[in-house]
Amino acid sequence: MIAGAHQTPEMKPTPEPAIHTRPSAAQLVWLKRGLRQPGGKLPLFDEWGQRVNEQTIRSCVAQGWAEPWFANPLKPDWLVCRLTEAGRSLADPH
Repeated sequence: MIAGAHQTPEMKPTPEPAIHTRPSAAQLVWLKRGLRQPGGKLPLFDEWGQRVNEQTIRSCVAQGWAEPWFANPLKPDWLVCRLTEAGRSLADPH
C-alpha cells in the first residue's frame, strides 16, 4: 500500500505479484497510457470512453506492473492505479 493511500472496505488487498514476463496486448496498451500521465496514473477509461476491463487492471496489479493509488470516495468501486517501476520498464523499454 502506498503511504497516504486510503484503503476502503471496497478495495481488496493486492496479492503478492506473480512472476510473468510479458503482458497481454490489452495490458500493454493500458500500461503505456500511464507513461503520459503525471505520477504514472493509469486511465479508468479507454480512448473511446469505455471503462477499462477490471480484469486487465487487477491482473496488472497482481503482476506488480500497477499498484492501487487511492480510493475514489465518489466511486468506491473504481480502482485508481498508477504504474510501478516494473510496469514502467515494460511499457517503455528504452
